[in-house]
Amino acid sequence: MTATAQQPTPTVEPGTSGSSRLVHRVFRLRELAILLVFLVMIGITQAGNSEFLSEQGIKDLLLNATILVLAATGQALVVITRNVDLSIGSTLGISAFATGTWLQGGGHPAVAVLLAMALGIGCGLLNGVLVSLGQVPALVVTLGTLYIIRGIDSIWVGSRQITASDLPGGFVDFGSQGLSAVPYLALIALAVLVVVAYCLRHFRGGRELYALGSHPEAARLAGISVRKRILIAYTVCGALAGLAGALYLARFGNVDSATGTGYELTVVSAVVVGGVAFTGGSGSVHGAALGALLLTSINGMLPALGVSSVWVLAINGVLLVLAISVDRIVALRVATSLKKQALKKRNARHG
Repeated sequence: MTATAQQPTPTVEPGTSGSSRLVHRVFRLRELAILLVFLVMIGITQAGNSEFLSEQGIKDLLLNATILVLAATGQALVVITRNVDLSIGSTLGISAFATGTWLQGGGHPAVAVLLAMALGIGCGLLNGVLVSLGQVPALVVTLGTLYIIRGIDSIWVGSRQITASDLPGGFVDFGSQGLSAVPYLALIALAVLVVVAYCLRHFRGGRELYALGSHPEAARLAGISVRKRILIAYTVCGALAGLAGALYLARFGNVDSATGTGYELTVVSAVVVGGVAFTGGSGSVHGAALGALLLTSINGMLPALGVSSVWVLAINGVLLVLAISVDRIVALRVATSLKKQALKKRNARHG
């Protein structure tokens, strides 16, 4: 550890300055607003359909959100560093098929999950190396790997399809069972979310991701290993995409060459709606999880109210536009507030 890396700076330690506290407070209000919208929608749906919040209804709601919550948690880490992973849907798809292939051959389910995560880590490392070491824009890299991974998956899978009848009964049952109304898959997603959120908040490496996303050049000057942090963010994102792929197979019991196609747009939407700024440096993984829960719940709420599912995509698009607009407005307000604070401090020093 170098002396430079040990020097405490505002960039490395977000939350110690007035400006960081202001940004944190703004985005905490944003997350509370998302939670409020979600609860209001739940209330309206329950009023229109009394069976919506039955034990099975709650279980279905949580099961539908589980896969997206895992993927959004990984994507949030990458977006916080001012990057993006558009290959996450392809990684999920190929990991799901790898899991099914292993289980078809009589492999142990636990090993199958680890295999899926290892495959996801490999995809994440590929993205991370190209973005961090190759200095290639993340949008270009991950768009390319999206097609590369999808192409490999299509060649490997071909016209084959793995169904629940091809899998061990215990694995498929695990995907639908739980503790009362809480599925086991949801508990796994919650555990991952808590661990990642804790690491971001309490570990230096996690706080450095925010510093990197806020101002990459300042982070570099502060002694942060920018390339290493980006590589780690992509690797964790890949691992969670692999885990999501394995749990996807447990949840639906079905996988083919089209699994995960277009899923990256849903994941990015959940992250942005959840308050993780696409410009990097702000937001949280639990905000991204709330965004995922909100988007997936819309899929269940509209049919429960007798509304055509055709409206789901339109509503998701409206939420995404609103989220981006709010981010822009918040950024401008925060910038104005910070300028006023700086001006007051300057006047106080010269007064």
